Amino acid sequence: MAEDLLFQEAVQALREGKKTTAREKLTLLLKAEQTNSTYWLWMSATVDTNKERIYCLQTALKLDPKNDFARRGLILSGALPPDESIPPFPVNRPRLWEQKLLLATEQPRPTGFKALASNPTARLAGLSVMGVAVCGFAYFAMTLPRRTNFGPIQIITAGPSPTFTTTPTFVNATGQPTPTFLGPTPLWMLLPATYTPTPLYVNTPRQPDTHDQFRLAKAALAVGDYETYIRYLKDIGRLEPDSADVYYYIGEAYRFQGFHNDALEAYNHALEIDPRFGPAYLGLARARLNQDPNSNVEYLLDQAVERDPDFGEIYLERANYFLYNKEYGSALADLQSAEKRMPDSPSLHLTYAKVYLARKENAEALERARKANELDLTILEAYLVRGQAAVLQGEYQEAIKALETYIIYKPKDGVSLAAMGECYFQLKKYEQAIAYLDRAIPLLDYSPPRHRSYLYRGLAHLELDEIDEAEYDLENAYEVLSKNFDVNIGLVRVDYARGEFGNAYLKAFEAEALAETGQQHAQVYFWRAMAEEKSNKFSDALRDWNALLALPDDVVGTALRVEAQRHMNLAITPTSTVRSQTKSTGTPKPSVTRTGTTTAAPPPTVTPKP
Repeated sequence: MAEDLLFQEAVQALREGKKTTAREKLTLLLKAEQTNSTYWLWMSATVDTNKERIYCLQTALKLDPKNDFARRGLILSGALPPDESIPPFPVNRPRLWEQKLLLATEQPRPTGFKALASNPTARLAGLSVMGVAVCGFAYFAMTLPRRTNFGPIQIITAGPSPTFTTTPTFVNATGQPTPTFLGPTPLWMLLPATYTPTPLYVNTPRQPDTHDQFRLAKAALAVGDYETYIRYLKDIGRLEPDSADVYYYIGEAYRFQGFHNDALEAYNHALEIDPRFGPAYLGLARARLNQDPNSNVEYLLDQAVERDPDFGEIYLERANYFLYNKEYGSALADLQSAEKRMPDSPSLHLTYAKVYLARKENAEALERARKANELDLTILEAYLVRGQAAVLQGEYQEAIKALETYIIYKPKDGVSLAAMGECYFQLKKYEQAIAYLDRAIPLLDYSPPRHRSYLYRGLAHLELDEIDEAEYDLENAYEVLSKNFDVNIGLVRVDYARGEFGNAYLKAFEAEALAETGQQHAQVYFWRAMAEEKSNKFSDALRDWNALLALPDDVVGTALRVEAQRHMNLAITPTSTVRSQTKSTGTPKPSVTRTGTTTAAPPPTVTPKP
């Protein structure tokens, strides 16, 4: 069978040291049969990290609990405790230290006849042979003379020569190496789920003389052998010249490999056979979008819907087309049509999540992303979308878990790295946030996502009292996000930390104009009052402290309320007392809250210093 041949090639490649080739072939085999413990055992020899090796061995042991090789490998990897019931690897040759010890302590062994004579077994055997010979001689000496000389002559006829059949034993058997992946293990291998291939949408009954060829073609497709798959389909096409579906599947195989011109030719051939074959129009649209995402393929998708209104994939593809062109209402309408025909499609729920994210309906986006992730754990993009939606919903731990998986396979994706940095900032893990944002900023274009990363990195530096770094990042963020509250209040804090209290006081008014929530107003009152005290504007400071204390308890925390009350008490004391007070330590700071949308605005005007 094709699987056996592929497995033999994988084993041979591994023995030749071609780990990449072996890994690819074993990956294809496991994709077709995930419950084969032998494949998992060999796959453990192609991985680079101990974590991946342990996963492969654990899977092999789960599928075959009696597999001593897998259990022994887990013990050696430290994943299982030592087990004395499992015999160690057999040693078929003496160890070097044993040979040295024997040479140092033992006397030279006798050789030749002396060795034979010194062996008790040999001596006993010799005596036995001699005894048998004596007894035989005595018997024949007594009986031969009495026998008659007349009797039938016995003729000895040569018979067939004896034959021997070799029996496989452990003697001379070659031990199989414990099955080592270059790069990350394929996502589907690290997740405890088995998937059934989607059945062919157009499953035309084949003729008797092409039935076996079609079966072989599907077997080749199951292991990712597109070349063999296409060859069989072309043979079927010659025998069934009126079957449009054959050329549609040929086009799909070419499209999956990135051969878009060949795919277009195959789809057009299918339409020449049957102009009303709807899936071929879908294939044409997809191939053209792969060549140029800006292609206008709406008319092709419309024709596909007209000719095959029950094919849910067409509605889903058209919804993605509308999403790309920011026609979100039309996209949702097509998604609803697709959901009636394919409600359990993970791609459907993923597209729903992307549309809801674009419409800023974050709760619905997170729900759909979770559903897509649950239906198919192998869709990598679902982890990114789920992470983005979770960040916007404040589910930071969930976002980190999803984004970590995505970043393993896309380590240079700036969007996911920036989202991770934002998560760690919101969790007050500022050093980790800076580390991720340092990686994200060079990968992002000069656009709001890049400047948003500057914002969070600047705020993280500010929390760590790294004022110079904070000022650099916040000024970069201000170039595009000048109407963002967090940017403006961050610059207020920078000026206050530098002792530029007049600038901090004036910029606080700019931030107040952008404040939308109670927490944001609390930050404005706090930092403006602090700047006013340093500028000896005690009546103004008293007004802001009163405004802060007037906010609800769920907006102003207990620690901040106590600090505000302390400052207000100082503000109403005699001026000399207030002016002579020392700088308080451990002043609570209002937490930075995230804002909604960010809008670009002209650069700020220069603020005069006091």
